[in-house]
Amino acid sequence: MLDAAIKAQLTGYLEKLTQPIELVASLDDGAKSRELDELLNEIAGMSDKISLRRDDEADPRKPSFAIRRVGTDVQVRFAGIPLGHEFTSLVLALLQVGGHPSKEAAETIAQVQALQGTFRFETFFSLSCQNCPDVVQALNLMSVLNPNIEHVAIDGALFQDEVAARQVMSVPTVFLNGELFDQGRMSLEQIMGKLDTGATARAADVIKGKPPFDVLVVGGGPAGAAAAIYAARKGIRTGLAAERIGGQVQDTMAIENFISVPYTEGPQLAAALERHVREYDVDVMSLQRAMRLVPAAESASGLNEIELENGATLKTKSVVLAPGARWRHIGVPGEETYRNRGVAYCPHCDGPLYKGKRVAVIGGGNSGVEAAIDLAGLVEHVTLIEFDHQLRADEVLQRKLRSLANVEVVVGAQPTEVLGADDKVNGLVYRDRNDGVMHSVSLEGVFVQIGLLPNTEWLKGTLELTPRGEIVIDARGQTSLPGVFAAGDATTVPYKQIVIAMGAGSTAALGAFDHLIRSSAPQASVTA
Repeated sequence: MLDAAIKAQLTGYLEKLTQPIELVASLDDGAKSRELDELLNEIAGMSDKISLRRDDEADPRKPSFAIRRVGTDVQVRFAGIPLGHEFTSLVLALLQVGGHPSKEAAETIAQVQALQGTFRFETFFSLSCQNCPDVVQALNLMSVLNPNIEHVAIDGALFQDEVAARQVMSVPTVFLNGELFDQGRMSLEQIMGKLDTGATARAADVIKGKPPFDVLVVGGGPAGAAAAIYAARKGIRTGLAAERIGGQVQDTMAIENFISVPYTEGPQLAAALERHVREYDVDVMSLQRAMRLVPAAESASGLNEIELENGATLKTKSVVLAPGARWRHIGVPGEETYRNRGVAYCPHCDGPLYKGKRVAVIGGGNSGVEAAIDLAGLVEHVTLIEFDHQLRADEVLQRKLRSLANVEVVVGAQPTEVLGADDKVNGLVYRDRNDGVMHSVSLEGVFVQIGLLPNTEWLKGTLELTPRGEIVIDARGQTSLPGVFAAGDATTVPYKQIVIAMGAGSTAALGAFDHLIRSSAPQASVTA
């Protein structure tokens, strides 16, 4: 089932096992159970520390299996066949249950081990979801570290009846003790922040005690990472505060235009960014949301200040703002009501949940057309709706779209409402911009792909923004405030691309360094 190269690589990883583990399979007579049985037999044959047995009564979900540390209660469970994006989750689970230590920070591991109570987690994922492995791997590790925690990762595409009964319409979706816990990408630190209510206050206390930075980068995407690296290389005190390292790159599927790297995926690039940043003397503060910028001219300290959501304040001589952007919403009634209940923004992640159903894609640019093409291979029918009177995607994509029999393209159309009943989407209303006639489409999913919105609401009234909310910068990344620079998708840079954001982040850091040199230089004496 696994090709030779992957088998060789996995065999090498399994040499790191220090404790015996067993694979306990719960199967039926179906084709997917036969596939899983084949996979588990292959894995068991790769190490003398792995055994395999079948117990069809162990789990009502079939196919499923547990990875169990022999003689203990330590285990991780998968319902489905964890290949695709989840193959890494499978490998890590094998290693961690088998005694190989995690690379997570020691303080985070201790925090997980100290959790009291009973925690039964269930995560619904799809094999094409690039956001799901972070959640699956975090909860798997938690179940290995703490005997009070259990976790099962469930492939929603294989358990459609359960998906429908529990109204799972986006992945990852996590349930805790039978109740909805959260949806969307989450890191281990974010999960612990929800479970350990004192974590935020402790983090704020630590941040309050930090001395001022020379350069503080706000944002952890490509622009922010590049800025932090370039600043740290100058030997100055550098900090980076961000909600998540990688930013929106974490939500990107295929990346084929990152120069010198023919192909990568967002999570892989985000992990590489974080590794690179941490190679330098950068104070990385993750899970931190900036709420207000106080310019040096207005602060009591005489330094630029960034006020965080947790109540702490960071002081710095110069700032590089790289807050990035997020998916733009269509802003019509029903969109927020049915978000993650039929309204989705990631076709790669959530598409498998709509197999055999009717969906709409909003947006006729490259992202929208690519989404429609991908979904057409999964769903019964796709209606692509574009506000403009023609599609804006590259012609090669339009040709592919036109070749698909189960896709209808509607141009010159303005969505006006997302309809729903029983807590899920059942239709979409749009207005024909030519004649004003309203049309209603019966469907079960709406995928919004209409571009990006800069994360700059917290900066309004502080520095110059365009009417679109973009930070106005010059060629050096300088904003309208002295000592405050900006880079990336939240700025007026004309093209929103990863490689451009990296260059812009480097430029802004160099601009900030130049500002520090000039502002600290002694004044020339004046003689009569």
